[in-house]
Amino acid sequence: MENYTFNSYLLQIEGLNVEEASMYPVFFLLLSVYLFIMIANVGIVALIILDKSLHQPMYLLFCNLPFNDILGNSVMLPRVLMDILQPPAERLISYYECVVQAFCSHMLGTTSHTVLMIMAFDRYVAICNPLRYSAIMTNRMVVKLTISAWGSALVLVGILLGLTIRLNRCRTFIANTYCDNASLFKLSCENVVINNIYGLTFTVVLLTASIGSIIVTYTRITVVCLTSKSKSLNSKALKTCSTHLFVYMIMFVFGKMNIALHRFPEYSEYRKVCLILFHIVPGSLNPIIYGVQSKEMKRFLSKLFYSRKVLSS
Repeated sequence: MENYTFNSYLLQIEGLNVEEASMYPVFFLLLSVYLFIMIANVGIVALIILDKSLHQPMYLLFCNLPFNDILGNSVMLPRVLMDILQPPAERLISYYECVVQAFCSHMLGTTSHTVLMIMAFDRYVAICNPLRYSAIMTNRMVVKLTISAWGSALVLVGILLGLTIRLNRCRTFIANTYCDNASLFKLSCENVVINNIYGLTFTVVLLTASIGSIIVTYTRITVVCLTSKSKSLNSKALKTCSTHLFVYMIMFVFGKMNIALHRFPEYSEYRKVCLILFHIVPGSLNPIIYGVQSKEMKRFLSKLFYSRKVLSS
């Protein structure tokens, strides 16, 4: 018969099951990735703030992505790294820390969708209504879009976690790499039908809005490009839109794999790896992809390195 501990504020988290021989290589690999994510994303944000030529709606909206990656990975990866070096029996986490971790994890995933939606709107206006772009995409509009992206994510995730923390807990074991909503409500012995219904509704609403906005905006962009004879417009559209879609597809695939694998306990190890990849792959690729594609960013970096070279010589 299973022993129950009701409403314990100390939980045990399973973490990654790494063999002793692989423990330090895995630790240093994840540590290197974490440091790269922090340096690259902080660098991109600093670059956009420092260079006035980058104070454009496209880059100001893009700033939300690196900020989101910094927040999500700072809460998740240090804890995963610490647990790798701990024996399984000593991987303990407080309930409050677990809730914060789950909140930040879901905010990362949800805000990634909403930010890419407002970035798609920006590209739609830039390509389909270039003459009205400066009139539509004002600083005020950028602020409104940013608040709507973070605000909608905050409401959706707040309700999701609110429904979970109301439940009484009778278990203390988190069978996951880190805390998320599904892991938290699995600690309860109460009826979680409401949680499952809202979780499904949450996913459907987010995906419908996200995929729908991407399809609508890029279909209209494609129509404009097909009817336009401007090679520069088509080149610009292909460059910016392909980058945007590539980032979206990476995030979409890992996110949906994570949701699907939660339904199959026998694939728990695959789910753990997928959860980590969902955080680190977009966080690592976003600054590289957008940095390489942007002429303004490359120009600023070349100036910076050239000035340093002159000073050193």
